[in-house]
Amino acid sequence: MSNSATAPKTGGGGLILAALYVTALFFIWAFVTNLIDPLVKSMKVVYTLTDFETQLNQFAFFIAYGVMSIPSAAFLAKRGYANSIVLGLIGIVAGCLIAWSTTFSHSFVTVLLGLFVAASGITLLQVAANPLIASMGDPKGSHFRLNLSQAFNSMGAYAGGIFGAKFLLQGPLFEKDVVVTEAMKATGLGFVTHVYLLIAVILAFFTLAVFLVRNTIKANAPALAAHVESPLKALQSKWANLGALGIFLYVGAEVCVISGMIFFLEQKQILNVPSQVAGFVGPIFMLFAMFGRFGGSVLLRYVKATTMLAIVAACATGLCALVIATYHMPATPLGGSVMLPGNFMAPLTLGFVPGVAAILIGLFNSIMFPTIFTITLERSSAPASATSGLMCMAICGGGFISILYGITVDQLVSHFPIGARSLAFIVPLVCYLYVLWFAFAAKSAPVHQIQEGAAAGGH
Repeated sequence: MSNSATAPKTGGGGLILAALYVTALFFIWAFVTNLIDPLVKSMKVVYTLTDFETQLNQFAFFIAYGVMSIPSAAFLAKRGYANSIVLGLIGIVAGCLIAWSTTFSHSFVTVLLGLFVAASGITLLQVAANPLIASMGDPKGSHFRLNLSQAFNSMGAYAGGIFGAKFLLQGPLFEKDVVVTEAMKATGLGFVTHVYLLIAVILAFFTLAVFLVRNTIKANAPALAAHVESPLKALQSKWANLGALGIFLYVGAEVCVISGMIFFLEQKQILNVPSQVAGFVGPIFMLFAMFGRFGGSVLLRYVKATTMLAIVAACATGLCALVIATYHMPATPLGGSVMLPGNFMAPLTLGFVPGVAAILIGLFNSIMFPTIFTITLERSSAPASATSGLMCMAICGGGFISILYGITVDQLVSHFPIGARSLAFIVPLVCYLYVLWFAFAAKSAPVHQIQEGAAAGGH
């Protein structure tokens, strides 16, 4: 048993400072994760990539959840929460430095390696931070601390997208109808490497600050389990598998929509805006997700989780269908104009209909992850820790589904050069249809109290 199991809980300013640092982790990993969305656009232009090759950015990042979840849980069990957080932060710093080293290698592979290493650090942070923030302070305030941390997570997601659009998509390289030169590509790559170097330096100082309060973190960390169940044990449970597939497809749908958002919005028949402006508009998706998270939390007190999940899945499916149905619709002027983020005045056209529909998907994505998670835990016959671990591994769906999305765009563009990106929404649509089916199927499944022992009737 870890010392944290018996250590007295500390209080005062040291605990508050340590809790603030742990809360900041939620902002940090969301910021780094959502920085990839504008990076996808940048890498496509700098390295002249196909959509399949472009989505390798997301694959390199999200595959880390599948590869590193089990090692992360093992490290946490052996070395504790404080050491896990410090190592996780070091992993992000190392990943950013590897991405920065592309300034010397000029290789896209270096960027991919950096993303994988950074995501490995984030995986370890996610394994440690959620139970840790709940335990740091008065138990009565655990729900408040968790909700506050999730709010910072949403803020970090939005800030990462805006920051990336501002600094990764600047310059003539991303102007519409520009003749791209090698000098422009070199400048664009320079923006990328400088941003990752800046993040590495800032996080290095933050890591040092966390290291200095490691003893306070240890004293307030929850007791470590004497035995950690392997996520693979959950493969024996029907509902653990169904839930993990739900997480796999949900995360995949969200990632392929948001990573393709800049390409989608900048099209002439949609918003017809420069890449950077599209990069400023796209993160509104995450703002809707934040609003939906808070609103959904309130509604879940009055509406069954399965019913709520069915509603949001149906709405997300409908929005994808709307985007697909309007793939051939011309951008007919409606009169007037709209001020978009970045102080860009865009003429109001029918293209705003599918554009707004794509962004609104974020509102209905908001509660899918935690709702699928709890519905699965209540029905799985496997131990809760194993079921939870399997679903965390399933986050790697963000990489696989985004690759499928990229391939779909590449295949469609030769037949539908104008509407290919709209038609490619068939990929997230199918994912949301599964979530909708999962919600209906779960309504009639036996429910049990979430516990470590195998639950009778949960299979």
